[in-house]
Amino acid sequence: MTSHQTTQTMKPATAAKKLGVYLEATPAEFQEGVVSRTELNALQTDPPEWLVELRRTGPHPRPVVAAKLGISISGLARGGVTEALTTEQIDALKQEQPEWLQKERATQAEVRKETARIKEKNAERADEPRGPQA
Repeated sequence: MTSHQTTQTMKPATAAKKLGVYLEATPAEFQEGVVSRTELNALQTDPPEWLVELRRTGPHPRPVVAAKLGISISGLARGGVTEALTTEQIDALKQEQPEWLQKERATQAEVRKETARIKEKNAERADEPRGPQA
């Protein structure tokens, strides 16, 4: 008996998310088709020019914008950024340093510090010797 393996496919939105690109900026043939796991792997290992350019100049999806600005996606929303931004727009925001961006970066720094503190505390707790088991 031979096993028949079906090709695993995904919607373009899922593939765009995995590639870290804004779906609406991808070529029409990418948006309208389905992407197989093999095609996704090929796009990741040997990206075509449109993908390289999109990653370099954008527009970028909100998770990428947030990461480039060093803030959370929620912080973007609080700052009024709801659309995809280009690299040029992101660089302009970094230059301008609006008050909301400074505040969100400070908030993100506090979150990271607290996360590190909790991780360290949990590691210490895991290293503590335990009493005899009954």
